[in-house]
Amino acid sequence: MTVGSAPVDYDVIIAGGGMVGVSLALALDQLSGGGLRLLLVEGFAIPDGAQPAPVYRPSFDARATALSHGSRCILEQLGLWDTLAAHATAITDIHVSERGQFGSVALNAARRGWPALGHVIENAWLGNVLLDALRRRPAITLLSPASVVACVPGPQHASATIEIDGERREHSAGLIAIADGAESGLRRQLGIGADISDYHQSAIIANVCCRRPHDGFAYERFTDWGPMALLPLADSAEGEARMALVWTMPPERAERLLAATDGVFLNTLQQRFGHRQSQFLRVGQRHGFPLRLISAEEQARRQLVLVGNAAHSLHPVAGQGFNLALRDVLRLAETVAAAHGRGEAVGELPVLQRYLQRQALDQWKTTLFSDRVTALFEHPRLGGLRRLGLLALDLNPALKNSFIDQTAGYHAGAALGWPA
Repeated sequence: MTVGSAPVDYDVIIAGGGMVGVSLALALDQLSGGGLRLLLVEGFAIPDGAQPAPVYRPSFDARATALSHGSRCILEQLGLWDTLAAHATAITDIHVSERGQFGSVALNAARRGWPALGHVIENAWLGNVLLDALRRRPAITLLSPASVVACVPGPQHASATIEIDGERREHSAGLIAIADGAESGLRRQLGIGADISDYHQSAIIANVCCRRPHDGFAYERFTDWGPMALLPLADSAEGEARMALVWTMPPERAERLLAATDGVFLNTLQQRFGHRQSQFLRVGQRHGFPLRLISAEEQARRQLVLVGNAAHSLHPVAGQGFNLALRDVLRLAETVAAAHGRGEAVGELPVLQRYLQRQALDQWKTTLFSDRVTALFEHPRLGGLRRLGLLALDLNPALKNSFIDQTAGYHAGAALGWPA
């Protein structure tokens, strides 16, 4: 590719080869029909592609991601879902309630006319499938382990400084997509600020096993210690019913529970959750991290765009972060591929502004939904309003469907559902 008189190494360089970065590379390749030259740069060592197919390695402690029904549709469009589905656990029902109080909501996939409200997939399996697809795309070049340490827009193309094996090299691109996470070093290096709201809460993430099968049920449970989500997982290798737990609470309580014995942790969890999912028998490794809402003050400059957590990082209990990122990826890939097909320079500001205009409403609605739902269920003073709201939601089918559509990515402005 040549812009003016200057040759460009790649059409798009993606800084960050996590799930968002790889998804973006695959979407750009798919929607352009392989017509874009793409470079993906990842700091962690990624194994070579000698295996004939992605390998599933079950682990009791595997971290997992909840994919909405809308995300499933995106992954189907990218030709990935059939492989992912082999080790995905369907969420057929979601029960939303407050421990020891009246008012609850029961959400059911069949009543919405969907095969599932969402699916839970272990991150290792999701990553393996994404990387396996990446290795089969000849238009995508992968550098790993390597990192983009600087990127600078220029009069004709952007320049990326890439460090690999202790040496630095320069590559040019029409567009650099920054997908290096919530604490994005490139975002800071470019002087792009971020609005940060500290929730003054910590999240504990762990897998637990239960005495009885989960039967595809997921739970949003609001307790006096803070909200928790319990998501169905595939059974362990020993046949135990597994569920993924995300529990938010004040940091000092989280520190004590992270340090507690398994028995103390399980007893505390049982007391706070109740016995709707029978008895909790075992807990795996526990991980904790502070919770903040992070929104970049700018998502695009000429030849530069932020995606994933580098653009916005949301509260985990609502389960919207990666699902919103996938919709961003689809919108961005659609916009860039269309511009490339028309012969436009893919990194020019009018192209990136079209992407932001198309996706702005989805980002705003999803961020507001995630933030307000979390706030509603964390403040004790709102208890009466919260319980009445749950009761009203459960009794109103139209309102319930609207709630389901919001969480699934089928709402005005989203990459699925209505066009912006």
